[in-house]
Amino acid sequence: MNIIQDTLINWYALNQRDLPWRHNPTPYQVWLSEVILQQTRVNQGMDYYLRFVDRWPTVADLAQASEEEVLKMWQGLGYYSRARNLRLCAKQVVESYNGQFPADYEQLKLLKGVGDYTAAAIASIAFNKPHAVVDGNVYRVLSRLFDIETPININEGQKLFSELANKLLNRKHPGLHNQALMEFGALQCTPKNPNCLHCPLQPQCLAFEHFTVAQRPLKLQKTKVATRYFNYLVIRIGDSIYLRKRSDNDIWKSLYDFPCIESETSLGPNEVIASDAFKQIIEGTNFTISKVSPPFIHKLTHRTIVAQFIEIKLEKKLLQIETKEVFLAAERELENYPIPRLIDLYLNT
Repeated sequence: MNIIQDTLINWYALNQRDLPWRHNPTPYQVWLSEVILQQTRVNQGMDYYLRFVDRWPTVADLAQASEEEVLKMWQGLGYYSRARNLRLCAKQVVESYNGQFPADYEQLKLLKGVGDYTAAAIASIAFNKPHAVVDGNVYRVLSRLFDIETPININEGQKLFSELANKLLNRKHPGLHNQALMEFGALQCTPKNPNCLHCPLQPQCLAFEHFTVAQRPLKLQKTKVATRYFNYLVIRIGDSIYLRKRSDNDIWKSLYDFPCIESETSLGPNEVIASDAFKQIIEGTNFTISKVSPPFIHKLTHRTIVAQFIEIKLEKKLLQIETKEVFLAAERELENYPIPRLIDLYLNT
């Protein structure tokens, strides 16, 4: 184990990327970077991190932000529950811990949106506490080093890899070790075509010895991805457009899109217009269809959205649909509202 620890730290000293949250890592910087980089590549997340720390330099500053401000800043990263939890966690740190992140691992896990991985990252990197992180990179490196057949996405596998990561952990330098192991997985022991011939851990790698590198880590087949069909009504009156704030527990909660008719199958625009749902929205008002978009296909983790946008012109307001969640907004002000990536793509075409 000591050979692996020393090899990782020596490799990291020579190969680590120059990332802003590594210069003098505070708990706030570590937490913010880890939340942003969940499900996000570093090259995409970097700009978001820099914008966040520029706008809200401390956790107390972030705690003062509105949900809408945070969602707008987060726009394009996806998994928007992370953004909502980010703000709630900041408020919790300010209200319950006087603006200071707790150093204790178990207390960190009590924070909103902070699970085992993020708590271990903050505890080890910011406070030098001996807790091993286990992310996708760590799963991959450990599964290859020890040629583990147990799937990483079942309880047995997660427990096994957690125990192994803690056993391998350099307890004198846990933060350095964790960063080295994650960076090794990101740059050296990559998902596809890893450079095994020039890998410093090749002598210790059982998967290399057994010719199973390409089969590690093992993951059980994903659940079937569902397809949903969104028929958006882009309703304009002069220079204004109807927006809808999503307020239920569906995808994109608290983001803004347009009034939408969801269907079980793909519908043509004439079928949408003939539907009872459309008639309830328009309710006898004279309208003109100015444009129908081609289908937009937007892939999420557990579903695929097939959307079409039907642009409609009206001469008077649809008072019957106006609520706090559905309202007319000046089209020039759309950039002020946090919107899903799908809506952003449509507006930019």
